[in-house]
Amino acid sequence: MKYYLAGVKGAGMSALALFLNDLGYEVIGYDDAKEHRFTEDKLVERGIKIYTGPNDEMDENTIVVYSPALKIDTHPELIKASSLGLDIYEYQEMLGLLTKKFETICVAGCHGKTTTTAMLSKIFTDTVGCSYIIGDGVGRANKESKKFILESCEYRRHFLAYDPEYVIITNIDVDHTDYFKGIDDIIDAYNEFANKASKMAIVCGDDPYTHTLQVNPQIYYYGIEEDNDIQARNIEYRNDGTEFDVFIEDEYYGHFDLPLFGKHMLLNALAAIAVCYYERMESKDVSKSLKTFEGAERRFKEKVIGDIVTIDDYAHHPTEVKVTIKAARQKYPDKKIIAVFKAHTFSRVEQFADDFATALNLADKAYVMDINYDREDPNDYPNVTPYTIIDKLNNGEYIEQGMEEKLLEYENAVILFMSSKEIYLLQNKYEQLLKEKLGIE
Repeated sequence: MKYYLAGVKGAGMSALALFLNDLGYEVIGYDDAKEHRFTEDKLVERGIKIYTGPNDEMDENTIVVYSPALKIDTHPELIKASSLGLDIYEYQEMLGLLTKKFETICVAGCHGKTTTTAMLSKIFTDTVGCSYIIGDGVGRANKESKKFILESCEYRRHFLAYDPEYVIITNIDVDHTDYFKGIDDIIDAYNEFANKASKMAIVCGDDPYTHTLQVNPQIYYYGIEEDNDIQARNIEYRNDGTEFDVFIEDEYYGHFDLPLFGKHMLLNALAAIAVCYYERMESKDVSKSLKTFEGAERRFKEKVIGDIVTIDDYAHHPTEVKVTIKAARQKYPDKKIIAVFKAHTFSRVEQFADDFATALNLADKAYVMDINYDREDPNDYPNVTPYTIIDKLNNGEYIEQGMEEKLLEYENAVILFMSSKEIYLLQNKYEQLLKEKLGIE
């Protein structure tokens, strides 16, 4: 059997490609010829061919999976697959089939689901073994394990295609305003998803919306507040990490020391720890694994060049921008914090311009790039530009690729590059110029 993945450079699709490759299937990729993306290296290392034009790889033994970013009735590869009578699945439909074959733990939430999925995947890999698909482009299949940890996206209610034993919900927030009609519509989607759990739902109790969920299976809340079932106590935020004790249903479970920063990372860890407790894992084993967790791809990824720290982060929602800047402040209290931000979708900027500005104003200086779009027509948003945010900033200005020299004026600073799209292209050029300036090879 051969799998043909259209849109294979996408983070979820590339993770699925690696997963299917681990299972022993031949995997062929197809995508456009745009600039190199961060997922490509892992695919190439596996020997997965990526076509950018016509090819003859499809035959009667091919199953086609396509990215939700593609349109089945207009994309040439999908039209060809249909004409050949092949089985065609959208990404979440294929994942739904996989969840039926495993004991699945689904991790959802508007923020933090990638890191929480990565944490759980590491703990289970270090202890009992598991398969996983993470939305940072990382996927692995373990033929010896029935456990499957899956990052689960709420966009267009895609996560309703899955059949999990456990559901984790890290938070509920307004997002994807091009699809959801408002917060009540979003809560309704999460409520339906939580009720798909066959064992239990594990939900952040510190979130303002999660207590409105009405879940038929067992539901357990985690957080810092005293009314949570899984609670972090004796918390210490340091410039080298975060440590805390965990109590579950008022009984001490263990002490944990994270090499991570910010309350949001502590909450992500609590969600992972909760699953491990209910799976009857020893706290010392969980603690040992978390202590060496290095983070998910494109989540607070640091480089040190002279007295400059650059950080690449996937933050693309105001809440994520805010907590990322705060985490940088926690770790680097004596450095200037410079934010570089590239928004994804005009609808998000239109909805959250004030919130983006409030978050970016936490930095000492903020730069905003052109808005990225791949599923919207910019003509529908004639009044939405980078200046929709910039004009609301205390100390902000425009930047784009080719303008990296603007950033060379800073010394003893943290430069945060935040976006769900290819902002690392600007970052890479800046780092190259900075090394040349400092005489570093």
